[in-house]
Amino acid sequence: MGLLITILAGALIGWIASMIMKTNASMGAIANIVAGVVGSALGGLIIGRGFNLQAGFDPMSLIVGIIGACILIFIVKLLTGKRTAV
Repeated sequence: MGLLITILAGALIGWIASMIMKTNASMGAIANIVAGVVGSALGGLIIGRGFNLQAGFDPMSLIVGIIGACILIFIVKLLTGKRTAV
């Protein structure tokens, strides 16, 4: 059950981040899930530790995940030099 929730939360976070970064049209469902899950982990490591946040699914974790996914999409856009993401 935990894996399913992780995938669904990753899809939601990745979708929101792709809309913020204006890459929604070029990203598919799998890319949204990957961006959401990896971005949430990235955000948790960078932002979560800085603010001493605990793991869990709450509004603050959602915001941290979205920020982390936006950072990930930005990095991928920089490295590829393209307008598409993940």
